[in-house]
Amino acid sequence: MEFTVSVIIPVYNAEAFLEKAIKSALQQPEVLEVIVVNDGSTDGSLEITEGLKQKDTRVKIYHHKNYTNKGRSASRNLGIEKANANYIAFLDADDYYLENRFVEDKKVFEQHEEAEGVYNAIGVDFYRTFSEDEMKELQLYTLTKVIPADKLFNALMSGDYGHFSIDGLTVKKSIFKKVGCFQENLEVAEDTDLIWKMALVCKLYSGILSKPVAKRGVHTQNVFNNKDLYVIYDLKLYESLFSWSVKNKMNIKINERFLERIWILKYRQTKSVIKHLFYYFRLNLKQPKLFFTYLGVKYFPLIRFRNKYFSKHS
Repeated sequence: MEFTVSVIIPVYNAEAFLEKAIKSALQQPEVLEVIVVNDGSTDGSLEITEGLKQKDTRVKIYHHKNYTNKGRSASRNLGIEKANANYIAFLDADDYYLENRFVEDKKVFEQHEEAEGVYNAIGVDFYRTFSEDEMKELQLYTLTKVIPADKLFNALMSGDYGHFSIDGLTVKKSIFKKVGCFQENLEVAEDTDLIWKMALVCKLYSGILSKPVAKRGVHTQNVFNNKDLYVIYDLKLYESLFSWSVKNKMNIKINERFLERIWILKYRQTKSVIKHLFYYFRLNLKQPKLFFTYLGVKYFPLIRFRNKYFSKHS
């Protein structure tokens, strides 16, 4: 299969960074097209993209219906729908690729026909003041060791060996038929949701882990600055993974890992048995068969609270 890449860039009011992002993708010889999805921007992002499109026909611009703002997930999904290349990579509008971004990816795909994705390390470029601790934490976002494809999900969920970013991931376009696309109800953590699903059912191989292939732009407007938002969507992330896992008939141990995490996060929010009961029934109405399974009984709130009570007093 010919190695050509569609790079998908969702854009919402990123005029300060966008030109650098697009040009960094265009400089990669493997890139067939740069798909810019303008997500209802109200600044000069569209004008910048149109100017670059006039200079390079590989730049393609798409919008949501009525030029509305629908978020990163919907924008990336639109990009996937429009992509023409055999492989897909993603780039946030305030990030950029480094030289030779896809050279190692191409080698891995050629050496391993079964590979469905390749992930790499990314670095950081600060556009604001930063501390030494921030630089140490963000300077190389990567897995710290090579993980076999069949062990990758466990490694990612445990966090013992780090994580990788969507900016460092290249996948076959066909992978989305297996795992679906981005969850549009997740305002954040949508990339984690998709990456973990891929790790569960697809073969993802490591590329370059010791140095960055792209750089994340860190500035005052980054969404990850909003810690409260991540607290809210952490629970929604595991709800999404659990629902997908049950629907796709994953191993019961996988279902239980997600359900256990949901229980912990919900317990941190409230220790009210009544609220847990309402939540339990709302969650399981989406998966009614679960009521009558081992997990349905084990995670029934009254049983969980009873077990927690006796564990404290034993």
